[in-house]
Amino acid sequence: MPVIKVIQYDITALDVDIIVNAANTTLLGGGGVDGAIQRAAGPELLEACRKLGGCPTGEARITPGFRLQAKWVIHAVGPVWSGGRRGEPQLLESCYRSAFRLAKDAKARSIAFPCISTGVYRYPKEDAARIALRVMRENDKDFRSVVACCFDAENAAIYRKLLGSTAKEDE
Repeated sequence: MPVIKVIQYDITALDVDIIVNAANTTLLGGGGVDGAIQRAAGPELLEACRKLGGCPTGEARITPGFRLQAKWVIHAVGPVWSGGRRGEPQLLESCYRSAFRLAKDAKARSIAFPCISTGVYRYPKEDAARIALRVMRENDKDFRSVVACCFDAENAAIYRKLLGSTAKEDE
């Protein structure tokens, strides 16, 4: 039975087929999860991203995982929060959907997502988690494992609350 798992962990260390990167439109690295994934995967990832020529907000691109345990990295570009007046909910939903399409095309059985757009892009955390979980639930039947990998306890608690879980870690 497919299960959405919520963990507080380093996404770069997960043993899954695909990890999703909360990328910017250049795909050339940044801070937060993007910087951590770039460092862990090695310089080959940056070179592969350069060849992609960027990615519009609301879409995603795929590269090999290089030095990561994950075979693939999907670079999903979420929106910068501007009060919800610039289509941010639709763009965030679209980047999750695009990531799932690429994962299915790659025949992945397990995928891990960070909390896209909730860091420096300032998307309200609970609103972003609702969107993420809705798209995860729509797609989880196609995967052995769908992981919401949260960097901090606050985000993990939000995801667990929305899933109705009281467990400290759903693994």
